[in-house]
Amino acid sequence: MNFTKKNNIYKVVMLITITAFVTFLITTIAITKYYTQTKSGLEKIVQTNKETLSLEKKINTIRAYLDNKYLGDFPSEDVLEEGAIKGYIEQIGDEYTSYLTKEEYEELMTNVSGNYVGIGVYMTQDRYGNVIILLPIENSPAEEAGLKTGDIISKVDDEECKGKDLSLVANKVKGEEGTKVKLEITRDEEVFIKEIERRNVKINQIKAEVLENNIGYIQILSFDQNCCKEFKEKLEELLRMNVKSLIIDVRNNGGGIVSEATEIAEMLIPKDKTIMIEINKDNQKEEIKTKEDAIINENFKIIVLENENSASASELLIAALKENEVAKIVGTRSFGKGVMQEIVPMSTGGALKVTIQEFTTPNGNKINKNGIEPNIKVEDDLKTEEDEQLQKAIEECK
Repeated sequence: MNFTKKNNIYKVVMLITITAFVTFLITTIAITKYYTQTKSGLEKIVQTNKETLSLEKKINTIRAYLDNKYLGDFPSEDVLEEGAIKGYIEQIGDEYTSYLTKEEYEELMTNVSGNYVGIGVYMTQDRYGNVIILLPIENSPAEEAGLKTGDIISKVDDEECKGKDLSLVANKVKGEEGTKVKLEITRDEEVFIKEIERRNVKINQIKAEVLENNIGYIQILSFDQNCCKEFKEKLEELLRMNVKSLIIDVRNNGGGIVSEATEIAEMLIPKDKTIMIEINKDNQKEEIKTKEDAIINENFKIIVLENENSASASELLIAALKENEVAKIVGTRSFGKGVMQEIVPMSTGGALKVTIQEFTTPNGNKINKNGIEPNIKVEDDLKTEEDEQLQKAIEECK
């Protein structure tokens, strides 16, 4: 890996004032513990009561009045129903609890598998409303078309993007495999058109290599399905190459599936040690412990890189390694998302995503809204090309 090039990408991103978290053609998916596969899971769990009947009566009364008085045309019943559900859930005020439409739910399930149909870019939005290309995915249509970090997507299929909701722009960029999307790109003072064919894009969640002094390096981009399996394969490959220490990089990793992170922790932490503590609505606590011996020697040196965009499952792994004294943490304080969601399908085709548990560090320290402080605080100097955080990690390994 060319670390100067990699660091330049980080610095371009940081120089752009980021107002939205990293997006792979969707908004960031929250950490998820369960996936209920039944099509009408929620309706089987919950029985209707008088309050829901009362709500239905109110909606029917409003609909009857609108039918009699409203001048315009109505959307379909499905659209009205989903809008009502979304509004109802939004009033809870929890940023991680929401109603997913059929399309959003299907998209989430696809994203968790690590496969996407689109052009293959991470996108964000600056404070002026510009849609910025954060990074084209390796071997993706976007990379092949020559799109670069820092490019501004000014139009999609001749429609202006500036000031539009990022998720709406992302949905326009996406589409069916084999179809094309027309993008107007602004790069410095140059404006040009790219017509790019959409296709299935596979994300490589794990990147690994050997650095100087036989230091192993593994970057985890997200905790999607099979991330643990990929991590184990890369780790075993590095061990066969006789690496003497290991750097695990979870900077800018927004999380993913909890079980993938706990299984990675299982490989690195000795048996019968606490990975995390789960707390439910009734304040009941459950310690999640390692069940197997670690696959590496206890004297093997591990450094973990974190930053302010390391969130959810990333923080779970960071805390487990830090408080079990398996690794030193280098970088800046993490994001601070220490809650888990359950996803329950509904008969509408959509699903309810609900915060059901909080998790803390093995020592019981709160992560949510707090984040995790590194053992060694190192800022990334935006004025230099060097990756100061990585260099500090390398020094610690030496």
